[in-house]
Amino acid sequence: MAQTVKLPDDIMSDIREEAALQSRSLASQVVHWIKLGRQLESRPGMDMAKIRAALKGELNPDLLTGEEQVEFFDQFNEKMSDIGSLPGVNEAYAALGED
Repeated sequence: MAQTVKLPDDIMSDIREEAALQSRSLASQVVHWIKLGRQLESRPGMDMAKIRAALKGELNPDLLTGEEQVEFFDQFNEKMSDIGSLPGVNEAYAALGED
């Protein structure tokens, strides 16, 4: 059964560009990238459980392999870029500036 998914405009722009380059439909391009992501996550030497543990602060990222660190920092940076949307963050930053 087909499902509707909302994606950010910048991601949709990337999908459109790559789909045109590869002569794929938008849906086919999304499916292709999803399959690639699955393959990456299931690769030997890529332990997603360790990466998730590092993201939770339960494991030192220095203990990850080089490939795992790349994935860790990609996910970490993505989460940090949207930190202002987390509940209480803006208030906490404002409180730091108070005397």
